Amino acid sequence: MASKAAARGKSHALQLRRWIYNFMNCGALPTHRYGSFTTSALGDEDFAQAIHLHLLEISGRGEYIRALDVVKFVSSEEMRHYLGGKVTISERTARRWMNEMEWRYGKVSKGMYIDGHERADVVQYRIAFLARWLEYERRMQVFDRDGNVVRNPKLTVKPGEVERRLVLYTHDESTFYANDRRKTKWNHKDEPCKPQPKGEGESLMVADFLSPEFGRLKHEDGEARVLFRAGTRRDGWFDGDNIIDQAELAMDVFEQRHPFCQMLAMYDNATTHLRRPPDGLTAYKMVLNPKREWFPKKDGVRMRDGTLPGDVRQPLYFPDDHATMPGWFKGMREILKERGKWRPGMLAECEKFKCGEGKTNCCARRTLFNEPDFAAQRSHLEEAFAARGHICDFYPKFHCELNFIEQYWGDAKRMYRMTEATTGTAEMEQNVVHCLDSVPSERILRFANRSARFMDAYRKGLSGPQAAWANRQYHGHRVLPERIMQEIENMK
Repeated sequence: MASKAAARGKSHALQLRRWIYNFMNCGALPTHRYGSFTTSALGDEDFAQAIHLHLLEISGRGEYIRALDVVKFVSSEEMRHYLGGKVTISERTARRWMNEMEWRYGKVSKGMYIDGHERADVVQYRIAFLARWLEYERRMQVFDRDGNVVRNPKLTVKPGEVERRLVLYTHDESTFYANDRRKTKWNHKDEPCKPQPKGEGESLMVADFLSPEFGRLKHEDGEARVLFRAGTRRDGWFDGDNIIDQAELAMDVFEQRHPFCQMLAMYDNATTHLRRPPDGLTAYKMVLNPKREWFPKKDGVRMRDGTLPGDVRQPLYFPDDHATMPGWFKGMREILKERGKWRPGMLAECEKFKCGEGKTNCCARRTLFNEPDFAAQRSHLEEAFAARGHICDFYPKFHCELNFIEQYWGDAKRMYRMTEATTGTAEMEQNVVHCLDSVPSERILRFANRSARFMDAYRKGLSGPQAAWANRQYHGHRVLPERIMQEIENMK
């Protein structure tokens, strides 16, 4: 009856009888001998996971992955014991298995920066950043992939101060090109070839702010998005001044749309974003001796006063009524003397400013560089946001996967490549804006949750390749399970 129900024949019925007889008399269960049946060994999730982690380990060492690596892994003593006998596979089978496990042979996708991603100073900054992020999240409203509220803000009341709800808006810039079109499609062999335009064509840079909950930063007729035609004979270059102008615009729009909230503006770790204010403290390019007209930048703005212990101000320029050097810059020697840090014979800086590891006072520039007030100098962006009661922070270097707006750009460009080729600037701008506005809010939220999973992975101690693997495994979640490290350890 069992064989008939399974649509099998007489031999199957006899085999079932033998298995039942052996189990009733000696308690022996049948053993699945992989290789003797059509069932794939990849049906065993633990076995498939073990291959996954083995390949990730090879990838993490920067080695080239081959199908032969899977063949050798399956033939190892540990796997033979796990599979219950001597099992071997061919390279062709290994390639088929890798394809089933979603490994693809081809050019590496540009998903995550590898150079510098696990560098010691970057990892140290990442740890500090993730600690700050936990505190930020406490004051945010958090959603799952379907838009359901997972957690409401937890605000505290302090004497004379009430915390405001924090609303995240992440910033980035991206460039669209006129000739960026789909390169592959179905063509008939007799279809005539069409001449294609050379180069990337006209460019249009977009700088915008994006929120997981509210999408683009806009309110009524105002918006924070900036369209910029970068180039020598066009709008110029999007520099630090443009960044500050857009930040002020973004705060104007934010305060209209979210009047009782505080903005968390997140930027990537680019040099233009980290630029100090015009009068900001910096030992960079400081001269050793007094100089009549010395300014940190060419705009002629004097550097602000330093701060000595006890919150005492230290002017870095001589007073205008000084007997011999009225209004002159004091120079590093005099500044350090007033701080009690000057040593006779101290150089202005070590050769090419490459000081020994761990050195803090080897030269005048390094000594000032490590002074508390110089080290605590914030960027122009941070000061601009703080002046209006908002927060600005920066993602770790080489961690574009943490900034979900990168996925927003990618989705918009995917749609842009499928539009008809444009013939002018106005038409191109219209196409770009339409594609940017066509990304649905549900997809933006899922982009943000993907970045949140990466943050949670790094917080739990995973490396870059491990975090990417875990993100795929738990793509329906906002955070990874607490057992994730144990799962990885068990598979090694």
